[in-house]
Amino acid sequence: MNKIFGMTLAVAFVFSGMAAQAQKDPDVGGAAMFPAKNIIQNAVNSNDHTTLVAAVKAAGLVDTLEGPGPFTVFAPTNEAFSKLPAGTVDTLLKPENKDMLTKILTYHVVAGRLTEKDLRREIKMGGGKAMLKTVSGGELTASMHDGKVMLTDEKGDMSTITVPDVIQSNGVIQVVDTVLLPN
Repeated sequence: MNKIFGMTLAVAFVFSGMAAQAQKDPDVGGAAMFPAKNIIQNAVNSNDHTTLVAAVKAAGLVDTLEGPGPFTVFAPTNEAFSKLPAGTVDTLLKPENKDMLTKILTYHVVAGRLTEKDLRREIKMGGGKAMLKTVSGGELTASMHDGKVMLTDEKGDMSTITVPDVIQSNGVIQVVDTVLLPN
């Protein structure tokens, strides 16, 4: 009986070590993302999200994204912002364009915590598409292409989730490669 208990304990120890290793804090933009920190606390450390952080500050959304949530943030990288026409980001960051900037940023946020597994399940249940209501009031369409979760905005442009499931204390970040734009 003691031998069985000892073997069970050893197996449990090995599996718990594997689980801890599988849950390692993901690296985004050269920085570890810690699940005990909120969306803003982690995003400010990512070298890939400096434009997004500047935009969130300019739009006055820091307090919201530091709040309890939970939120799912489809976070465009600096490279994603650079795909926009020249001068777009500078124009959006101007105080007189705060409403437009806020609409674009909140179009990247969905209430609740949606992991990649959740998105895949919703896509499957929706016959290949899942409609996601954004905080801005718009909709994103999630679908699968070549094994990756894709998002299509209201203008028909597509973005790929490149780094899934960056778990936060108040939600989850899904890193995307294209800025999504509402109508």
